[in-house]
Amino acid sequence: MVSSVERRRRFVDALCREGAITRPEVAAAFAAVPREAFVSEGFQGREGAWVTPDAEGFLDAVYTNDVLVTKVVGGRATSSSSQPSLMAAMIEALDLSPGTRVLEVGAGTGYNAALMSACGAQVTTVDVQPDVVERAAAGLRAAGVSDVDLQLGDGYAGCPAGGPYDRVVVTVGVAGAAPRWLDQLAPGGFVLVPVRHAGHHPVFRVARVGDGSVGAAAVCPAGFMPAAGPLSAPYLGAHPLGSGPLPEPVLSRPARFDPPLDAFRYQDMWFAFGAWDARTTYAQPPGAVHGGCALLDEAGTGGATIWPDGTVEGSGPHAEPYAERASALVDRWLASGRPTVPSWRARLALDGDPAQPIWVPREWHLAT
Repeated sequence: MVSSVERRRRFVDALCREGAITRPEVAAAFAAVPREAFVSEGFQGREGAWVTPDAEGFLDAVYTNDVLVTKVVGGRATSSSSQPSLMAAMIEALDLSPGTRVLEVGAGTGYNAALMSACGAQVTTVDVQPDVVERAAAGLRAAGVSDVDLQLGDGYAGCPAGGPYDRVVVTVGVAGAAPRWLDQLAPGGFVLVPVRHAGHHPVFRVARVGDGSVGAAAVCPAGFMPAAGPLSAPYLGAHPLGSGPLPEPVLSRPARFDPPLDAFRYQDMWFAFGAWDARTTYAQPPGAVHGGCALLDEAGTGGATIWPDGTVEGSGPHAEPYAERASALVDRWLASGRPTVPSWRARLALDGDPAQPIWVPREWHLAT
């Protein structure tokens, strides 16, 4: 029988081969922290069934590069252990060193906090759900992690008692960054946060810049469970939240890419469309197993879908102008040199709930 230690070693080797882990201290953290300790009550498997620790294949599932959903309310996932490759990418983007003070917004299972602690960081983690905090505490105890400060509280408020922080990392999808996170940063610190953009939650590095304004640099594509409350407040000019099945397409423009764009390049193009056109979002055409990048018309009755091979399909009463608009965006992305997600920068402005505002992206531009 393969031990947990050996499974972790093989798992880390695989993440390193894939390029998800590039730093030795992060590899050592993933090798040292037992992920199964943080899902002792089980998780929802890909087929929908609940996978418990006594189930056959439990450890095999734990040590796959996949999200483990640990709480479901009303059919909606509300807490999870994130995909390890994404966790690794975000931890590396934090540029941790021994003594780095980190505030984590969204404790989840506690696994991410344990990994950051294993990298030498001084971690405070906060979550608004009491049962999630209790399970995270149990997981940290089971893993032998005693130096993480776990707090029950509203993530929007941060945790001023433990500040100032060198880093704030957010592990839930939000519409914008809370001002209090920036207020609780030490000089030179930054916030790493998944901000809603065109149907996804790509990760941004947010910080104050020299003139006192707030700016964001895109780090990597990602998807996260959305937060509730003021952190997900709507605001003027935001992308549509997405749509259900669109009507059957009534027109199709030919493919542009042979071979089709891979998943990463498709995300690059999708992000650019979101920077250039506020109608960009996720939509699922009828009969499709997976959705794709779409421009949704103002009535939500159709628009245009852009697929990885560059095919543009128009549907609904405004199919023709939206297909033209989508084709022009493909042309613009190509003419711009096919920019990647990390190429993008934005100025941020306060918006959302006036009583609890958030910093949201404005004025996207490509880094020079």
